[in-house]
Amino acid sequence: MQFTDKLTLDGGIRRTADGYGVVSARVARGGNVQLYLGSEVGMKDKATVRVYRPEAEVFKKDAIASYAGVPVTINHPKSGVTADTWKDLSVGEVGDDVLRDGEFVRVPMMLRDAKAIKAVEDGKRELSMGYSAEITFAGGVTPSGEEFDAIMSDFKMNHVAIVDQARGGAELRIGDGADKWGAAPISTTDKETVPMTEALRTVVVDGLSVQTTDQGAQAIAKLQKDLESSAAKLVDASSAHSVAIAAKDQEIGTLRAENQKLKDAAPKPEDLRAMMKDRLLIEKAAAILVPTLQMDSLSDSDVRRAVVKAKLGDEMVKDASDDMITGMFKAITKDAKASDPFARVLADGLQPVGDAATKAEDAWGKSITDLNAWRKEA
Repeated sequence: MQFTDKLTLDGGIRRTADGYGVVSARVARGGNVQLYLGSEVGMKDKATVRVYRPEAEVFKKDAIASYAGVPVTINHPKSGVTADTWKDLSVGEVGDDVLRDGEFVRVPMMLRDAKAIKAVEDGKRELSMGYSAEITFAGGVTPSGEEFDAIMSDFKMNHVAIVDQARGGAELRIGDGADKWGAAPISTTDKETVPMTEALRTVVVDGLSVQTTDQGAQAIAKLQKDLESSAAKLVDASSAHSVAIAAKDQEIGTLRAENQKLKDAAPKPEDLRAMMKDRLLIEKAAAILVPTLQMDSLSDSDVRRAVVKAKLGDEMVKDASDDMITGMFKAITKDAKASDPFARVLADGLQPVGDAATKAEDAWGKSITDLNAWRKEA
């Protein structure tokens, strides 16, 4: 089946040094649904038919390759362009640099006929793509939620026509001579031919079918996409928050366990009292056996070792373990007792510390002499 599509020009025509016109245009769109009259596409029981153009078909390798080199004509020729008619119909051609531009197909064109170039430059004419494609009548819903009645596939380009600028109604759909070539998509604002209910597109929003214009459908699709993006970001943020909370909980659990270990390892009050008692006993015994030993900076084991060394000699402490030193310390301190000065006096008796009476008499005599010293001077 043969079709025509209106082309979208990117700016005006650029002239080459030889006077030819160079045009860049977006000539086809993929993944969209276009509205056709049912009578033009073979479904006469429906006023309009929604035709889906899958991206896989629009951008298929063979479809893209079919754009390169097709001729540019004045109006749509009745039977298209062939090798037999090319010389008489062609006023230019499409270049080889056919590219995908987002959801569109973009092509370069060279216009070689001076009258055709001027007609486009003056804005009195427009370009329309002539191509053939297969129509399969099968209803469904596109990935973006648009319902359709048929699917278009196997695109093959034939020519680009310079036609009268559309003025609305049937001429907008067909174009000059387009009725001799093929069907064109209708405008959803064409009130002369299409009822308002047929001019609307049906999209699915949250499981509900909604009728809206092309612009409304595009806005809904964008909002749905933005909503999905926001939901995805919210899920990511929630996941990141959960991970952070889990990590913090793990850190808190570790700190609690370590704190409990420190509490369990800390000595209890009764243990501290026992340790202090043991220390006092060690220091008391050491002070009796080695009175000159400075114990402030020494640990219990160091004090024992110093006492054993002082009493038994270096050889006894050499290579001796702490347990051995403890045993030796107990042995030498078993009978250690502090000295009692009063008991020693009783045992040794009173010892003279000089002639106290003589010293007392001398002191008294000296004081008398000092009192009478003034008499001698007189």
